[in-house]
Amino acid sequence: MFDNNVFIENTCVNVEENGAVIGYEMQTNITYYRGIPMSMIEYVKVAADGAEVPTEDIRISIDRVDWFTQKEAETVVDYKWEYGEPLYIRVLKDGGLSKGTHKVKLTVATRTAYIPVPLEGIKEREIEIA
Repeated sequence: MFDNNVFIENTCVNVEENGAVIGYEMQTNITYYRGIPMSMIEYVKVAADGAEVPTEDIRISIDRVDWFTQKEAETVVDYKWEYGEPLYIRVLKDGGLSKGTHKVKLTVATRTAYIPVPLEGIKEREIEIA
């Protein structure tokens, strides 16, 4: 139902810091019709080429300045993920994704105040790393 909100097209890129590729990043829209505090993100899952990424290798951010593990985000109420603004998802992986075509699947689930189950969206894209 919310799959079209997940994994914004053409946003999956390798990330470089201090001259080294430290991983890859993508963006997603919220799986809800309004903003929520980061603490209401139930989970974020990433799989690349069929291999599930360990949760501890995933970081999330609303501003690309402050990054949180999912465990840390459980208590983050000062940052709000607004409707229409992307959430940045970074996978820490030395060297990032190799050049060429990859299948990347992103799953995002959020909690809301009055819906008893998390709202989940899943989107798999074929991406190209140049």
